[in-house]
Amino acid sequence: MAKAYLQGVEISATQFLDIWHHYDNDGNGYIEGKELQNFIKELQQARKQAGLELTEAMKAFVEKYGQNADAQIGMVELVQILPTDENFLLFFRQQLKSCAEFMQAWRRYDADHSGYIEADELKSFLRDLLQKAKKSYDDKKLEEYTQTTLKMFDSNNDGKLCLAEMARLLPDQENFLLKFQNVKMPAKEFNKIFELYDQDGNGYMDENELDALLKDLCEKNKKVLDINNIATYKITIMALSDGGKLYRTELALVLCADEN
Repeated sequence: MAKAYLQGVEISATQFLDIWHHYDNDGNGYIEGKELQNFIKELQQARKQAGLELTEAMKAFVEKYGQNADAQIGMVELVQILPTDENFLLFFRQQLKSCAEFMQAWRRYDADHSGYIEADELKSFLRDLLQKAKKSYDDKKLEEYTQTTLKMFDSNNDGKLCLAEMARLLPDQENFLLKFQNVKMPAKEFNKIFELYDQDGNGYMDENELDALLKDLCEKNKKVLDINNIATYKITIMALSDGGKLYRTELALVLCADEN
């Protein structure tokens, strides 16, 4: 069925998801290697069978990746070349331009501070984005967008999105959480670290305490974190804070590994 969708003049969000899962055989979040070469070949065949020319974006894509056996693409690269319904994913990106803005949105819509955005919270988030962009929608379209977003990013199928899953909406260069994936620590270690850097023991970190922690993390993880980006890291993480007070649960979203 996914191959047939490639012949479409316009692809719905649900069809896009089917195409993605069909070609991301191993479910690692990328279409790469043989998967990518198969996609390129079948895209060309499908367009030809439908009597459609490759678009300029498709031609550029084929030229860039067609002969590169080691290449990989994420969802955003795919959505940029397929005629998707209102450019579903790109629309999110236009509304959430920076990681700090994304973090502020996360804090607003994780209304119960559970550390997850559940289906009803996600629907509120999407509704507000659509209204902000002055895009028309009905309840059926909103429900489709909600369920498609869940299916795209809910990697462990628990029916809700954690911060790292939701952050896949961001461009890789904006998604500093990708870097912090490599410095996450077990809960026991995280709690010790938090207590060490919460120097006055008031139960939260302020900017100065976070700054000290980030400097030490950068020093310890030079291959992953860039000490020159501390200001950006700090602004982004503090976007999760409550009026400049960064509590343990908020910092845990970034630094504590999920042990479930």
